[in-house]
Amino acid sequence: MDRRDFLKGTGGLVVSFSFSTSALAQNADSARPFASPKPMGKNQLDAWLSIGKDGRVMVYSGKVDLGTGTRTALAQMVADELDVAFDRVELVMGDTLLTVDQGQTAGSLTIQDGGNTLRRAAACARRAMTQYAAARWSVPPETLTVSNGIISAGPQRQIPYTEVVAAQSFDVPLDSNVPLKPPGSRRLVGQSVSRVDIPGKVSGRFTYMQDFKLPGMLHARVIRPSGPAARLVGFDAASVKGVRDLVRIVHKENYLAVVCKSEWSAVKAARMLKVKWQSAENFPDQSALTEYWRSLPVRSVERPAAKGQVSPALDRARQRLKATYTFAPHTHGSIGPACAVADFREGRCTIWSASQATHSLQGEIASVLGVDKAQVRLIYLDGAGCYGRNGHEDCAADAAFISQAIAQPVRVQWMRADEHAWDPKSPPTVVDLEGGIDENGRPTAWKSDFYLAAAQGTLSEFPLLAATLSGQKRTGYITAQIQKNAEVLYAFPNIATNVHRLQDRAFRTSHLRSPGRLQNAFANEAFFDEMATAAGADPLAWRLEYLSDPRARAVLEDVARMSAWQYRPAPTPAQLSGGSARGRGLAFVRYDNDRTYVATVLDVEVDLKSGKVRVTDVWCSHDCGQVINPDGARNQIEGGIVQTISRVLLEEVRFDRDRITTTDWATYPILRFPEVPNIAISLIDRPETVPWGVGEMAPATIPGAISNAVFNATGIRMRSVPFLPEKVLALLK
Repeated sequence: MDRRDFLKGTGGLVVSFSFSTSALAQNADSARPFASPKPMGKNQLDAWLSIGKDGRVMVYSGKVDLGTGTRTALAQMVADELDVAFDRVELVMGDTLLTVDQGQTAGSLTIQDGGNTLRRAAACARRAMTQYAAARWSVPPETLTVSNGIISAGPQRQIPYTEVVAAQSFDVPLDSNVPLKPPGSRRLVGQSVSRVDIPGKVSGRFTYMQDFKLPGMLHARVIRPSGPAARLVGFDAASVKGVRDLVRIVHKENYLAVVCKSEWSAVKAARMLKVKWQSAENFPDQSALTEYWRSLPVRSVERPAAKGQVSPALDRARQRLKATYTFAPHTHGSIGPACAVADFREGRCTIWSASQATHSLQGEIASVLGVDKAQVRLIYLDGAGCYGRNGHEDCAADAAFISQAIAQPVRVQWMRADEHAWDPKSPPTVVDLEGGIDENGRPTAWKSDFYLAAAQGTLSEFPLLAATLSGQKRTGYITAQIQKNAEVLYAFPNIATNVHRLQDRAFRTSHLRSPGRLQNAFANEAFFDEMATAAGADPLAWRLEYLSDPRARAVLEDVARMSAWQYRPAPTPAQLSGGSARGRGLAFVRYDNDRTYVATVLDVEVDLKSGKVRVTDVWCSHDCGQVINPDGARNQIEGGIVQTISRVLLEEVRFDRDRITTTDWATYPILRFPEVPNIAISLIDRPETVPWGVGEMAPATIPGAISNAVFNATGIRMRSVPFLPEKVLALLK
């Protein structure tokens, strides 16, 4: 059926499915038709929302809720703009058959981009229906009011949305310039509406990815190589003959998996199967990681900032400072290992996955399976948090690959060692900085050189494990080392920033929360404090002096008020007597240098005997423009702060020459509940502006703030993440 026939049969905005939302997302039978039961043109209103005969509004979002509360916030935006009750709005998210590709759920863009598209769709629908009612009653549209889905021209003339859409076919384009409600007319946006997913999660009724089942589903475990460059020499199939529920061993080149009727049998078979691998070196010497990184070939050089004459200004400086900052590779550390279910039959594959990028993964898995992209359907279900590409995508490819091999539905559950050893990592970072101070204590120049991994290829060629281990040639290399925030916003007279893109193949990398910006802002904000100290200036006062943007100044002044910042024009002498030292640090970021403003002050306590650093208190001032759900925003900011403290103080991927060695929580520790600091957040709401993101922004301030606080406490400069106790002790000595 073409689109015109579809509209004739359903009445424009009305899309009457014969199944519920939950069945649509999870029932195996919904996978049978691969032709979408609704229009999918991104410029048409009915691709984004529908109003059913019962008055419920179904919204179709290509973005997904990764446990961040965006399902609630998006529903607030739609309900407000459409003038319906919040509980009448439901969302279908991340289903490649039913939702338009809005890009990955990444970059804190779900509200900023995805939400604004849905908001415009709701505004277009409201306008179309009020125009219909106005024509029917022969009155100007602007004289009508709408409340709870009922259009009124006075007490005697009212018509609900359901009657309008039943009476008229609406062929409505999505108008990007449709007028939106002014701030004073919004009832839901700006309110802390309770998250719709929490009751089910608290009661245990919520269906996580790990809970999902299909009739007749089998269970698989993948047997991983001894290291990324290892080769399979052979395996003894007879070694697992005693496993009662064993169905099959799947083998292709270096890819090896066992399939059983129960999950425990699959675990036992994976442990019992005798396998011989030939190991090979893959990684550099970790003790010389910085030197290895500098030695890599340079693919390209980007120059995001070039102002004035830096070299002469440095030569003339009374003080010339140099420093190198490094950031270790991290793993995602998702509490729950990845899980996926796939059903391949009749040349088509349906996959249930917690991937934050179902639409791009659709093409990646199609390439792995050797089928057309249209023959692959991804359906999103909540999983363990990822904040980047962790093991979800690889696990989904595992399930699809194995299901294709055996022509039966398969569930693949990764183990802890799979997740820690095999999920993509954030890449190493090295930054060289140089600055000059004149005789009046003012900056003369700022020079920075960032050494970042180069991206190449496309997502469809990303080296998914199911592809590379089974012998497919993959040329893609996704690093997520973004150069944004490499350029400082401070108004120094001479600035030169160079980004050297390095060609590396040792690390299989991808984006991890605040990719690139976290590392870049760390170097810049810590070195800025080094400059301020050399100039005998207060770090807050210096920032305010060299920032003219009023919104940047506002968050700095706000966090100074919150934390009761004490002016310190010269470095405080370190008090190293006794068992511990306390200090305070500050950092600022405008994320990507073009959106959300954040300023953070935090206090640390340094144990002088053990070298352990503990963050005790955090104050964060946050301006993300228009705040949709204040409680949800605070939740995301707090989570980002806690996770990043963990990354800065504890986390580091360790490896020998052939494998990752941090494969459990003992070897890769994360922050625990007793170590979580007191956190105070101030949201600067600007309802007249557009909404920006919150999930990745505050983390970019944390490494620099901790480094600056440790210096304030002890007089030592922490320039290498993570700030492990042994590093602190070495510098103290």
